[in-house]
Amino acid sequence: MKQITWFRLIVLGGIILLWKCSPVEKEVQWQDLFNGKDLNDWIIKIRTHEIGENFANTFRVDDGMMQVRYDGYDQFDKQYGHIFYKKPFSYYLLQVEYRFAGEQCPGGEGWALRNSGAMLHSQDPKTMLKDQDFPISIEGQFLGGNGVDPRSTCNLCTPGTNVVMADTLFTPHCYNSSSQTYHGDQWVQANFIVLGDEEVYHLVGRDTVISYSKPQIGGGNVNPVDPAVKIDGQLIKQGYISLQSESHPIDFRRVAILDLNKIKDDPKKLKETVSKALNLKIEN
Repeated sequence: MKQITWFRLIVLGGIILLWKCSPVEKEVQWQDLFNGKDLNDWIIKIRTHEIGENFANTFRVDDGMMQVRYDGYDQFDKQYGHIFYKKPFSYYLLQVEYRFAGEQCPGGEGWALRNSGAMLHSQDPKTMLKDQDFPISIEGQFLGGNGVDPRSTCNLCTPGTNVVMADTLFTPHCYNSSSQTYHGDQWVQANFIVLGDEEVYHLVGRDTVISYSKPQIGGGNVNPVDPAVKIDGQLIKQGYISLQSESHPIDFRRVAILDLNKIKDDPKKLKETVSKALNLKIEN
């Protein structure tokens, strides 16, 4: 994996060094996936409902934010939802700013309290079964504190997938990150560096809290699933980005991406672009 050595210098352990950049370099061009106005570029899939049906106005836009709300539900009843950006990506930096809000929907699972996530390398929503609970994907799990106990965020969960950690295939469903706990309804910035089927890094702000490699289809925790789609052992080179509805209200004020696919074979440019985007200072 050609990127691993210098990406570890950039992100592992939150290491920040000095980076001297050329004054003629162009500014990093983020692409806003969420435009702050509408959900026209997004595809909704909620369990037990047809693709495109926004049951009970679960996903909505208000005050410039993408919101997940449950005021139209009597009971959550395991109606897990996901909202997918309309096109897939392979090599990218994703930035999401989120906050939990209000009280959990009646009938929500205990583990879903202040729980949501960004699904990376998701399967095409058109291939999900009507009753399927989660897309095959890698989840950057968002957790909010309960006001008392430690509860990390930007964890890893693996619905229908496995990854490699420390040169060993990791098959449990979730792995906690090294982040601090964010209690209350405060805004949190999550960043994800996704390098095709090579490496993935989860960051809270500029601090790397987890990393792994070789994302691949495998394992369980997706039900039901089309066996023609779930081909265990197949590396995941690209996929859709989706945000979750898991029974606790949440706001997203920023969902933006830096597409790295065109420079993925240029290690120097890739390093400088990611460093600049995250305001990391790296010295060669």
